[in-house]
Amino acid sequence: MFCVKEKHNMDLSQEFIDVLKAVTKKRARFVIDTILEKGYCSTEDLKNAGYEHAPRAARDVRELGIPLETYKIKDSTGKSIAAYRFGDWEEAKRKNQLSKTSGRTQLTEKLKNALLEHYGARCNLYGEEYPARLLQPDHRIPYEIGGDPENMMDLDRFMLLSPSANRDKSWACEHCENWSKKDISMCKECYYAYPENYSHIAGKLEKRVSVIFNDEDMYLYDELLAQASENGITCEEETKRMIAYYQKMLKMRGDKK
Repeated sequence: MFCVKEKHNMDLSQEFIDVLKAVTKKRARFVIDTILEKGYCSTEDLKNAGYEHAPRAARDVRELGIPLETYKIKDSTGKSIAAYRFGDWEEAKRKNQLSKTSGRTQLTEKLKNALLEHYGARCNLYGEEYPARLLQPDHRIPYEIGGDPENMMDLDRFMLLSPSANRDKSWACEHCENWSKKDISMCKECYYAYPENYSHIAGKLEKRVSVIFNDEDMYLYDELLAQASENGITCEEETKRMIAYYQKMLKMRGDKK
């Protein structure tokens, strides 16, 4: 196979180089160009370029069918940080984790519009309304675990996420034990895939309720915060305490058995 030698003495096949050159996404492009320039791209490089969430940037590259390895280096202050370099392209293909050219099928504007029509302009994870332009279509089960569905317009396989929810899900998935196990059935029971009906959150036996306070009821949040401060507990603990008290009052009144 014909190979060319890129900067930093990397021998890359022409096939792999063609895949790298085809990438247009800005964040993924930065990671690739930095690796080609210096042999690796660190979390410090990403932060200096204005990309605060390094795992999301690395995931952008991997989702395009480009293998990356993560390892540790020292930053400019001597602190241990993560860095990324290209993985074994041929090995990745042999494992059928990536396609020969572009990897994951890009999520289209057509899919996003269909999701908006189906769910409305709302983040599926947090339940909060957002401007449609800010919502991002995402696989319910991470591409790295479940791949692409045969029907890329199967709305049950995708969700709409706000930018913060996307970062939250990305971090949680990449730090979940199932990231290496790749058990699809485990993902199907997870909050980050199906917040409408789940049994765990990234492998932990937990339940979560997201409550958004807007302009009309911001005073309730202020009261909650003040009450929590008075009791010396967190807002989460104060919320649970209030629910328990409410349930107790209902039972005393005979409204709940």
